[in-house]
Amino acid sequence: MPYTVTLITPEKKEELAERCAPRVKYEIKSEIFGCCIKLLSDDRVLLEKWQENFYPMSQNIRSHGRLYVFTDLSCGDDMVQFDPYSKTAFLFNISYYGWVKSIALGLCGDILEDEHGISSVHGACVDVGGKGLAMVGTSGAGKTTQTYGLLRDPHARIISDDWFFTRVFGPEILAYGSERNFYIRQDLSLIWKEFGGLVAADEYDADGRAVANIRWVVGKGRLLPLTTLSTIIILKRDATDPQVLTPLEKREAFNLFARNGYFNPHLLVKDSRKDALRERYISDLIDRTDCYLLNTTGTPKETQQRIRTILGMPVCG
Repeated sequence: MPYTVTLITPEKKEELAERCAPRVKYEIKSEIFGCCIKLLSDDRVLLEKWQENFYPMSQNIRSHGRLYVFTDLSCGDDMVQFDPYSKTAFLFNISYYGWVKSIALGLCGDILEDEHGISSVHGACVDVGGKGLAMVGTSGAGKTTQTYGLLRDPHARIISDDWFFTRVFGPEILAYGSERNFYIRQDLSLIWKEFGGLVAADEYDADGRAVANIRWVVGKGRLLPLTTLSTIIILKRDATDPQVLTPLEKREAFNLFARNGYFNPHLLVKDSRKDALRERYISDLIDRTDCYLLNTTGTPKETQQRIRTILGMPVCG
């Protein structure tokens, strides 16, 4: 886990909120797949990234969850304290915006899986010809790289490059996006030239990332709110494994998800009750899709060709 999550009591939450209150300079409510999430912080740069990343919510709506984000020298680095009763998270000394936004999405996931039968996937989702593809895997396996590789085809449309929500409707499982703009890597254009110039060089942060509006490259109509999932590709990068592409049986796919923490390091609450919810969801997901395991040790273009072959897409350079 890149940061430490500690569950706290409502009494501890009240104590921390009181301690943070005098430092709050900015309060903003945003809509994340129907949840009203309030950000409280004193960091202007964080506020601006957040507003670019998520859709605005009326400030008159009561919040479903809250994130306090502050630097506090009395706390350790990369510390998260979460009260699951009030859905309030305190983030101390977390400088990487990617974790802040993932914790916000994880907070929404916690709310939605408990109260609305909606589940989260930490992964990318692309629609190709009306059929949805989900790509999941451990960090560094190539989800983002391959997502944007697919978007070079005019028939591919994006739901999300990092996190989406799903819901079962009879024999189908629908996938929904939630982010207004995406937090992309600066080196993306080194692999796929089409994505150069999305962000000015001086706008990338110290982590080499920036919130970017990809509509400027792919067009407004190619960012979709939802799709019907039909394929899951689990990406891994293992140079010791000669097997490149493997169709998975349902049980094999389920075991991979279970062994790897559902490929989601940003789940805030982990207990037997939550495991039961998530295992049921994974079973529903796998039962309604075709699953593959793809080793990405080849070049990005070689991996892209294999994904396109699975989807029946034309191969491009």
